[in-house]
Amino acid sequence: MIVLKSPREIEKMADAGKLLATCHKEIAKLIKPGITTWEIEEFVESFLRKHGATPEQKGYRGYQYATCASVNDEVCHGFPRKQQLSAGDIVTIDMVVKYNGALADSAWTYAIGDVSNETEKLLNVTKESLYKGIEHAQFGSRVGDIGHAIQTFVEQEGFSVVRDFIGHGIGAVIHEKPDIPHFGLPGKGARLKEGMVFTIEPMVNMGKYQTRMDQNGWTARTIDESLSAQYEHTIAITTKGPIILTDQD
Repeated sequence: MIVLKSPREIEKMADAGKLLATCHKEIAKLIKPGITTWEIEEFVESFLRKHGATPEQKGYRGYQYATCASVNDEVCHGFPRKQQLSAGDIVTIDMVVKYNGALADSAWTYAIGDVSNETEKLLNVTKESLYKGIEHAQFGSRVGDIGHAIQTFVEQEGFSVVRDFIGHGIGAVIHEKPDIPHFGLPGKGARLKEGMVFTIEPMVNMGKYQTRMDQNGWTARTIDESLSAQYEHTIAITTKGPIILTDQD
């Protein structure tokens, strides 16, 4: 069942999203060669608690951390660790924030120092695909319109879209309906209604789209060890167009 949110509920989620976006902007200032994802983990937990928020994914289905920190060929759900990041690496920091009872979810991929031209293109294409998906998240459109826009653009640029992990509704809990694939056919899937709130979070691989799971049961990585990037926003559907609740601008 898809739970539609009231304007008041969306307003509270926007407050959580604003705090989350601020946290990401602070992370961007910290990113440099030599930093560890464990340092980022500690910063995020401290930042959220300082501002009266909590990391919602900590404890979710047994997950132990405030962030997911996925490095290079890790697609998603990487564990924070004390290994230093080097120039040329990329890292995706994903978090869910709970603030005044409301949730927001956003992931961002960061370049560590200078990266190759191909890596920079991967980041740019992935980020642009997110916004192309948001452009198609219009009142009265279909879920498939979002995925089709993302997939078409990404594949035209020579990359691939992960199928195993998708966007999702969010509200009282982290994962609700509807499911939001980042691939598919236009005109298919649930119709977008006012009050829907969900994430769009394309994971884009430099190589093949298939993934494999690490033995920890959480971390997914590319099957061919190619790099993977992800950008994610939480959005709300209105009759006047989608609202990005985790906007960093």
